[in-house]
Formats: sequence, C-alpha cells, structure tokens
Amino acid sequence: MDKFWLKSYQEGVPAEIDPTQYRSLTQLLEEAFRAYAGRKAYACMGKSITYADLDRMSQQLAAWLQSRGLQQGARVAVMMPNILQYPVALAGILRAGCTIVNVNPLYTPRELQHQLNDSGAEVIIVLENFAHTLEQVLARTQVKHIVVATMGDLLGMKGMLVNFVVRKVKKLVPGYALPDVVGFNQALAAGAHMTLKPVVQGHDDIAFLQYTGGTTGVAKGAVLLHRNVIANVLQNEAWFKPRLSQQPAGEQTEFMCALPLYHIYALTVCALLGMRMGALNVLIPNPRDLPGFIKEFGKYRINVFPAVNTLYNGLLNTVGFSSLDFSRMLICPGGGMAVQQSVAAKWLQATGIPIVEGYGLSETSPVVTANRCDITEFSGTIGLPLPSTEVRILDDAGNEVPFGQPGEIGVRGPQVMAGYWKRDDETAKVMTADGFLRTGDIGIMDERGYTRIVDRKKDMILVSGFNVYPNEVEDVVMAHPGVLEVACVGVPDQNSGETVKLYVVKKDPNLTERELMEYCKEHLTGYKRPKYITFRDSLPKTNVGKILRRELRDEQPAT
Repeated sequence: MDKFWLKSYQEGVPAEIDPTQYRSLTQLLEEAFRAYAGRKAYACMGKSITYADLDRMSQQLAAWLQSRGLQQGARVAVMMPNILQYPVALAGILRAGCTIVNVNPLYTPRELQHQLNDSGAEVIIVLENFAHTLEQVLARTQVKHIVVATMGDLLGMKGMLVNFVVRKVKKLVPGYALPDVVGFNQALAAGAHMTLKPVVQGHDDIAFLQYTGGTTGVAKGAVLLHRNVIANVLQNEAWFKPRLSQQPAGEQTEFMCALPLYHIYALTVCALLGMRMGALNVLIPNPRDLPGFIKEFGKYRINVFPAVNTLYNGLLNTVGFSSLDFSRMLICPGGGMAVQQSVAAKWLQATGIPIVEGYGLSETSPVVTANRCDITEFSGTIGLPLPSTEVRILDDAGNEVPFGQPGEIGVRGPQVMAGYWKRDDETAKVMTADGFLRTGDIGIMDERGYTRIVDRKKDMILVSGFNVYPNEVEDVVMAHPGVLEVACVGVPDQNSGETVKLYVVKKDPNLTERELMEYCKEHLTGYKRPKYITFRDSLPKTNVGKILRRELRDEQPAT
C-alpha cells in the first residue's frame, strides 16, 4: 500500500517502528525499572514512588499472585481509580504471567458480573470504596481470590489519615462483607518472602482484555496481545519524540494523568509510554474535582497532558486555571471523543499550546492517527496514520473510495487487536480478509493523508470519551415492567459531547419520567444513564419492525 501520507510527517518521525525489540511488555517495564531506578515514577496525593519502588512492589505482588496457583494467562481484574496501587498492580500482573482485565470502578453489579464472567477472571484487585458492588455478584462469578486496597495503602503515615477521612468523614466506603479478603499491603508483605518464578512471555501472549461494546450489544473483550500494546507505545513515542526533544537535556518528562488508567487511552499514552520514557506520571484519582485538580496541577511542571474535550473544557471554566504555569507544557493530546473547535481555540488562547487531536479505539491499543505535534492551531481533523499504520476509507463492499469521498475507516497495523475474546463471529464482522479492522466510523481522507470523521456507521454514543451502546441500554430499560418499547439515541451535549436520550412507549400509563430515571440509576453506570426521556405513542420502524434510531436522531434539535 502506498503510504502517501508519509510526505506529511513531521521531520524526525520514522515511517516504521520495530515492536520486535521487546518480546513482551514485561521486558519493556523491567528495562525501565533498571534504567530509571532512582527516578520518581508516579506521584499521587502528595506521595511519590520511584522506579525502584515500583520494581520491588510489583515483584512482590507478582510472586503472591503466582503463589495462588494461577496458570500463565489467567485473568486478573483490576477495579481501581488512578492511585499508586494501579501501576503496581499493572506491572505485577504482567510479571506474574497473567492477563489484565480493566474494570470501571463505577460499574453497577450487573455490569461487573458480566465482565468478570465473560473474562473468566480468577482474581480481582479492588479499591474498598467499590467492594460492596463486588459483594453483590461474587457468588455468581469464578473469582477465587480478592485483594482489597485502601486509598491510603501506599501513602505512608499520611495513609492512616486519608483512610479515616475517606471512611468516616466523607463516608465513601459503603459497608461490605467478602470472604477470605487479602489486603493490598498484606499481599505485598507476603510476596516479599516469596520467589518470583521467571515467566516466558512472547508477542502472542495476551496482555489485556480491554472491554468495549464493539459494534453491538454488551461489552466484549478486545484481545490486546503484548505485541499490540508494545507497538502502540513505540508508535506514540516516535510521534512525540521530535516535540519532546525540545526539553532541556537531562530534565525528566512529566505527564499529568487525569484520565482513568482503566481506559486504554490513559493506559497506553500515560502509564506505559511514560514508563518506557522514564517519565514521572502524576495521578489524579478524581478529575471531576476540578478545583482540587488545578491545585495539584500547580505543584508540577507538566510537559504532556492527554485529555478529552470535556476535561479541557472543564478546566477552562474553573476558577484558578488562569494562574497555572504552562511554560513547560509541550504536548496536549486530545482523544477519546471529538475535540470541539471552540474548546480548542480557548485552550490555545489560555495556554499557548494547541490540542493535538488523535483517533483510536480499544481495538487498536488505542491510537491510529494523530495530528503533528508541531501544529500551531487546531486542524479539525484526526491527523495522519501513525508509523507502521495503514488507513483506508472503504465502501460497504470493502473497496477503497476516492479522496474526498466518505466511507468507513479501515485500519491495519501492529496495534490492531487479535480479535474479540471468545467471539469469533463478532471478530469476523469487523476484520476484512486482508487484515483491516472496520472501525464503524465514517471518514473522509484528503490527498495529504489527513482524515476527518463525518459520521458513525454504528449507533454508538460517545459520552465524555466513553462508549455507550444503545442495545445494552435498551435491554436494561425494557426489563422495566412499565415499558413497552424503547429506543436509545445520542444527542449533542455541551458538556459531554453527547448524552443519552430515551424514547419510550409506555406499557403502564402511570409510568413517570422520575421512576424510570431512578430505575436507570440503579442498573446503569453514570455515563450510560439517560439525561432525557421522551414518552411517545409509537416509535418509527422499518417494514420488518426494526426501530429507526437514525430517524429519531435526525428529528432531534441541538441540545
């Protein structure tokens, strides 16, 4: 394939990367631990850990996991926000030879049960704030071992105070009762007296089951092999390198990691790339606390700040933001959802740094394209294919369309997943015979190789960077006895990009909007819950009875 877009690359960015330089992510991490042992690796809530600390603690956790009798490739679920325990768990699970299953801590019991059962997770590492959710479904899962972390575990003496405030003052830890629980620090202490058995890992071993809705239905696990994620780490490093080379020699790069590490964007672009580079990652457990976030931001000289549009916008509209020092900032990558032109313009005016928009999916580890890091203004496109990546714009038959014509974005490259976990039929729907992943997104590519997304083929709704799948929401709402029919669509939202709206035909004439909202609150994670509900006498359908969601979207005025 002619990679004509290479002519548009920034000077210093290579056409190809070599993922074979590492046989596994574990090797990549262990190399970083040795090379940067004395440097700070992560900081959170006023406490930092070095690469040597991370090496030691992850080795202890890995040895403890092995002592549980797990076979190589066993799935270990991680249900934590951005706290210091997360990178320890990340490295420890990989070093034990296991596969990481990232879990959103805000999942409802129904969602958690599905993911644990679908993945076959045998172990879960969960923050105590969310242990009550696990309690409700544990008996219906295959989980055999539970590690419970507390907010203060790795914060030293300060940790006791933090735990007291979290539990007693803010009351953020609902009561729970779980059998045979092992504390996070307890597991580390036990592992310190154990020997980690070397594990032979290769490119084709599974590093992550990263759950996504794919094109339809409930969440599916995108199988990300070690080589997929290694490739995307190296691709992003190559893309950033010319810009980061402007740092003073010997100065450590600092990442601000406010996006959740259980999301593939932050996992690859902050945690893994940061460790590969020997950077300091500043973890923000709760970015929704914008005043607190700004206070933390002001303590560091951040160079790289990946975020989604809603976070950039939220910061711009928070008191104290204008006092921050952006003199060391070099790159502000934007991904996870479309960056709005107005937000990009305000960010550039306030900071002097343009938002570098990119594009990716859980299925691509995740980054596929990005704008050049030397841009001086927002482009409105998703940029160019990364090194070793091919992008085609395809028609329904899989043929490439001419420049300027809309079609489905297809991606081929070393970062593309191996398939969906135990769903060969779903994998076959999205992979072409010549190895291109059909993304479901409709785009237009120009003669320089820049692509602009114009529509989505699938009905997925993107709320603050998180995928919401109408089939799942509709299935939940249809279980309400007062509902006869329901259609779920995405509508524009100033704060989250899109939000969920339901069109409902009542079975029970006494059903109220408030009652249905409360039902959704019980059964759906926050970002999947409807913001609007409209009751109707009927829903538009095809002649075979399929509800026409697009027709409902098209009649919807801007919100």
